[in-house]
Amino acid sequence: MTSSPSECRILDRRAFLGLGLALAGGPAFAQPAPARTTAHAFTFPGIAGGTVDLSAFRGQTFMVVNAACQCGYTPQFEGLQRLWVRYRARGFTIVGVPSDDFGGQELDTEAEIAAFTQQQYGVGFPLTAKQKVLGPDAHPFFRWALRERPDDPPRWNFHKYLIGRDGLIAGVYSTQVRPDDPRLVAALERNLATA
Repeated sequence: MTSSPSECRILDRRAFLGLGLALAGGPAFAQPAPARTTAHAFTFPGIAGGTVDLSAFRGQTFMVVNAACQCGYTPQFEGLQRLWVRYRARGFTIVGVPSDDFGGQELDTEAEIAAFTQQQYGVGFPLTAKQKVLGPDAHPFFRWALRERPDDPPRWNFHKYLIGRDGLIAGVYSTQVRPDDPRLVAALERNLATA
């Protein structure tokens, strides 16, 4: 079967366009897109030294919460501890990030923060050293989170970022959403159930 002259012109044009794309660095020479930054890219100094490396939670679900010890919402530490105890065997953890950004409500030193959270609420999940969570001097995790979810910035202490197994933000929960809130717990269980 032979092609008509008009079919040959169409095929030739397609071949020419394909060759042009290839020579111009088009699809034939396309480079893979750079990998999307995830929460696993960030580290924090630990409250008692060392490092809290979020890459250690790769493939797990975790939550990052900015906190303060002298806030009206400070009793949320108790709920966070219960949540961590309930789900830690399934690979869930919480990273508490003390901050003085909202009302200057954090204690002065890391030693005071560690002692207070342990004595008052029995906190066993990782805590970082004090960090800024707002503005250009914010810790890189919080700058990344703001780029990822610009409509959901921290507006007060105990703002919660639920991070999925892929390292992306799976949910954002404001200060008013308690750790035992059914919406937060349901989202956590959904993320823990994904393989």
